[in-house]
Amino acid sequence: MKYLLLVYSDENILHDSPDSPRDPECNDYCESVRASGRLIAAEALEPVRSATTVRMRGGKQSITDGPFAETKEQLAGFYLVDARDLNEALQLAAKIPAARVGSVEVRPVRQLQL
Repeated sequence: MKYLLLVYSDENILHDSPDSPRDPECNDYCESVRASGRLIAAEALEPVRSATTVRMRGGKQSITDGPFAETKEQLAGFYLVDARDLNEALQLAAKIPAARVGSVEVRPVRQLQL
């Protein structure tokens, strides 16, 4: 089953905390998940200030600079994995280096019936 592991962190402290992961550690983790055959996709995101939010209400488009909501932690990146079950997805999430300074939301991917 596919799971999306959404990595959240406070951008103001993400790289300044003593527990903050560095790029080589994150790359090593990504490669280990890829080597296990579980990785489908993974990407880091640009800072939240680069976000643009689009809404459609009553057929009218509204575009706002910035994120959807003001929050303490921002979406920093994601891993899309193929795990046997939720337990395995949670184990993968717990090993994400950024989980030390942020959080990882684990969400099953809904299978669309086409």
